[in-house]
Amino acid sequence: MSDINEMNVGPRWYVAHTYSGYENKVKANLEKIIENRGLGHLIFDIRIPVETVIEKNGETEKEVETKLFPCYVYVKMIMNEESWHAVRNITGVTGFVGPGSRPTPLSEEEVAALSIEQVQQVKLAFAVGDTVVVAAGLFEGFSGTVQAISEDLKNVTVLIKRGTRDMPVELEASQVKLAN
Repeated sequence: MSDINEMNVGPRWYVAHTYSGYENKVKANLEKIIENRGLGHLIFDIRIPVETVIEKNGETEKEVETKLFPCYVYVKMIMNEESWHAVRNITGVTGFVGPGSRPTPLSEEEVAALSIEQVQQVKLAFAVGDTVVVAAGLFEGFSGTVQAISEDLKNVTVLIKRGTRDMPVELEASQVKLAN
């Protein structure tokens, strides 16, 4: 790997391929190696892009974290022999992404497109057409059918049966839960 030092063009994002399920172990081990060997001047950042989905069902919220790119760890580093060996020799790392054994840095456009920054989304436990129960507010205890959900997922329109007619009621998403 004598041409590794020739690739040194300053700090760039590289992608390390790992065994399935080893992403967090690789990140933790690399952070320890950086601290123990004093490689903070060569390896600047380590990321595992994840998407945090908040599943709401009435008042209960559950955060579910999923990896956007399983088996990959993103490392911002200055590529040289020392940094290459530090990352490549961690248990669970199979190599760098690139042709042959030559690591290829990501372009700025690829970094932006891959959204290495953490993403957070909200997901409701119910959808349009589902039967729900109103858990709070004026219509607490009534059940109905979800007619519409706002784009920001904060408000829900529910058709509640009152006598012989259905009445559309707009409620906050936290006031509604999926009927059992």
